[in-house]
Amino acid sequence: MEITIRKATKKDLPEVLALIKELAFFEKQPQEVTITLEELEHDGFGENPLFWIILAEKNNEIVGMSFYYIRYSTWKGRCLYLEDLVVKEAFKKQGIGKLLFEATISEAKKMDAKLMNWQVLDWNEPAINFYKKFHAELDDEWINGKIRF
Repeated sequence: MEITIRKATKKDLPEVLALIKELAFFEKQPQEVTITLEELEHDGFGENPLFWIILAEKNNEIVGMSFYYIRYSTWKGRCLYLEDLVVKEAFKKQGIGKLLFEATISEAKKMDAKLMNWQVLDWNEPAINFYKKFHAELDDEWINGKIRF
């Protein structure tokens, strides 16, 4: 069957959370997922959404997502930050990631973003090779920082 690409709605959030957890498991960090459905609903579908989600469906089953938001660069201006690009393991190698990535690029262009940024783990060779197909610049110079609260 054909893949459908569409924007997420509130009713999709349980499946979105399942995809988030699947990615965390793949990245060997399942214990790090503490977000709740209530937080996702409030932050993504409240008065001032903090993020957006593009979903991929096959046979009416959600099989992947692109989760993104706007960040602002003091050098460039408005940018789209791709937080997660996830395709369920059973549906990989079917072009779904490509469709989601292209849909995200399209959203970046619609919002007049100057850049689209994301991170990829240095050991995730399939993802690195995927991004290289888009002629992405992969930077090994910057170190990520974070503070936990």
